Amino acid sequence: MPVIDSSTAQLLLWALIGYGLGSIPFGMVLARVMGLGNLRDIGSGNIGATNVLRTGSKKAAALTLLLDGGKGAVAILLARSFGAGPDAVQLAALAAFLGHCYPVWLGFRGGKGVATFLGLWLALAWPVGLACCATWIVAAALWRISSMAALVAAASSTFWVMFFGAGPMMVLGMVLTVLVFWRHRENITRLRAKTEPRIGAK
Repeated sequence: MPVIDSSTAQLLLWALIGYGLGSIPFGMVLARVMGLGNLRDIGSGNIGATNVLRTGSKKAAALTLLLDGGKGAVAILLARSFGAGPDAVQLAALAAFLGHCYPVWLGFRGGKGVATFLGLWLALAWPVGLACCATWIVAAALWRISSMAALVAAASSTFWVMFFGAGPMMVLGMVLTVLVFWRHRENITRLRAKTEPRIGAK
């Protein structure tokens, strides 16, 4: 019977913790608690802040944005506080992102991961995180389309990683970017067809 060494066990532990935190569907929880209905029956059916905004509650959308970003950051900060190595920290980050996008509690049908993506970077390398957030804000102001802003911010992250000297996180960053684009594949189709709704649209 194979024996799992301590380093492998640590990686598995932080992967599970990261996934568990990432899989908390704050948008769904807040919508229910605040009497906004079932997000699956609203707008795109997504569980993220953009779709929560379609309920008409800016407060719920803002809370969803903060909590979805925060859960990824918490996974990283916990790993670091317990002295986990850089591999475990990055694995916790990736697992948190996957947990948000594919939560077991919702039949693996989660969100697009944008807020979690930004929260992860703010915790992993805050200059990169701030630059990605600023990129999202600028893109959102220019196009008024959340998915476009997300794609531009994700695509820019590789540049920001290099610019701020966060090279050891390059592979993780590229994986996260690919996942963001994959989760937005339907949005990309609508962007090409010029049918993607703007921010705040019902």
